[in-house]
Amino acid sequence: MKHLYDVIIVGAGLAGLRAAVEIGKDAKVAVLTKVFATRSHSGAAQGGIGAALGNEEEDHCEWHMFDTVKGSDYLGDQDAIEILANDAPRAIYELENLGVPFNRTPEGKIAQRAFGGHTRKFGEAPVKRACYAATRTGRVILDTLWEQSLRRGIEFFDEFQMLSLIVEEGQCCGVVAYELSTGKLHVFQSKAVLMATGGAGKIYKTTSNAFASTGDGMAMAYRAGAPLEDMEFVQFHPTGIYKLGILISEAARGEGGILLNNEGERFMERYAPVIKDLAPRDMISRCMLEEMRAGRGIDGKDYFHLDLTHLGEEVIDKKLAEITSFARTYAGVDPIKEPIPVQPTCHYMMGGIATDADGRVIVDEKNTAYAGLYAAGECACVSVHGANRLGCNALLDTLVFGRRAGIAIKAFVPSAGRPKLPARPETKDADTIKALMNSSGKESSGPIRAELQESMMENVSVFRQKDSLNTALKKITQLKKRYQHLAIQDKGSCFNRDLLDAIELGHLLDLAEVITRSAINREESRGAHSREDFPQRDDQKFLVHTMARYDAVKGPQIFTKPVTITQFEPKERKY
Repeated sequence: MKHLYDVIIVGAGLAGLRAAVEIGKDAKVAVLTKVFATRSHSGAAQGGIGAALGNEEEDHCEWHMFDTVKGSDYLGDQDAIEILANDAPRAIYELENLGVPFNRTPEGKIAQRAFGGHTRKFGEAPVKRACYAATRTGRVILDTLWEQSLRRGIEFFDEFQMLSLIVEEGQCCGVVAYELSTGKLHVFQSKAVLMATGGAGKIYKTTSNAFASTGDGMAMAYRAGAPLEDMEFVQFHPTGIYKLGILISEAARGEGGILLNNEGERFMERYAPVIKDLAPRDMISRCMLEEMRAGRGIDGKDYFHLDLTHLGEEVIDKKLAEITSFARTYAGVDPIKEPIPVQPTCHYMMGGIATDADGRVIVDEKNTAYAGLYAAGECACVSVHGANRLGCNALLDTLVFGRRAGIAIKAFVPSAGRPKLPARPETKDADTIKALMNSSGKESSGPIRAELQESMMENVSVFRQKDSLNTALKKITQLKKRYQHLAIQDKGSCFNRDLLDAIELGHLLDLAEVITRSAINREESRGAHSREDFPQRDDQKFLVHTMARYDAVKGPQIFTKPVTITQFEPKERKY
């Protein structure tokens, strides 16, 4: 089945929806999503969205910019970060006007609270910068933008799994997608494609990400020749529920929650004496593991206590309602009366498809555009997060750069041509599915995925070193060979989960290889990438972005791209 549109947006999270709202009725737009649109993972974002509104105390966009640069361990591109920080207040007031129900101060202004790494006067003390809607901030923004998309006549294709990009005459001009309910292949021809497919947390065993976060957009853009940038930087959030990884938002610490070790000590006072439990996520996760190694985990195990009991029932139930519900449901504890058991959990990919500040996918260190292909949100790397993302900058990233991508696409479409497609552009994907369905191999996706996640968690997580990285790379190579002998047990065409697992596993394996090879290449410690054999940051050699280009035979080909520095020269990160 064939469809003709001006713009195809793959992914219905905040980045995709914000771009769709921006393009509106100026072009014919279709949004493809492998889940129902309002089930997109953006809806899981709890704590807030950063903007220097100054509603609770003095704040300035330049302070927000500095905190983002410092939080990125000086690997973020400062021209893009300046755009992010300066556009944040406009983005918040736009959401307010669209109907997002933010919490309010007694005076009726948008309420704000403290979040990790956000400070006043360039690091002097914490500042209240996070705008929030209880702990359901992502949920209410997602619902609002979805409603606005429907009002603008945007067409949705829910439960469609993208399989590949269509590239003709050097231009990305469509996608091939699999309809989950029927098993039919669809060809969507367009002038431009925006990838907004989110992250890839399911590479790891313990993650806060949804089951659908398998890096599909990153992997397909990578296979189509778009380089991936800074993939070695994977953020581990310090407060996932013990053993499950379900997120306990940083909002809990923003409201005054504290982390305790088995001695009842607020241990972050030793590591970050100024901002304590509101230090950046990469730093707290490393400190927690240091405490574990020293035998100060709770009961000698690999978790700690997040204590909210001193905040009082009203704050916990009203401002942290979703956190309270998660703790009661999944950890079996009542945070009003007892602490929550937490441990670091894979949370966010700082790396992704390399783009410029207008969402155009770039193909080299000179920012040469990949015609017709755009990306925004977690699947993209602008790069505003560098080596470590600050809390509250993820939602902001989706909105600021989703909008900018929409503006750029809207300008591109009127003058763009439509390359003639081959008679059956879906042939390769159809052959791949047929081979999987008819395979007599002895492997299944479940065990391979489990072994991949275990190896990545063990060898490529918070702490890394050459031997463990090489162990992971060897394991990935073995798993990719086993993947060639995969067989599908379910032969049906209606919501074939077995087939989808196999497709997603291919993406996870490719991205795990890129992450690991990029981590081997970066012989320093910076942000979320902590090499125990190279414990110092090395600005002389590695103040550059890692770029990885696809090679089916040799694996990821690594090259570098300069970091853009404008206002803030790299300094030691102290909190």
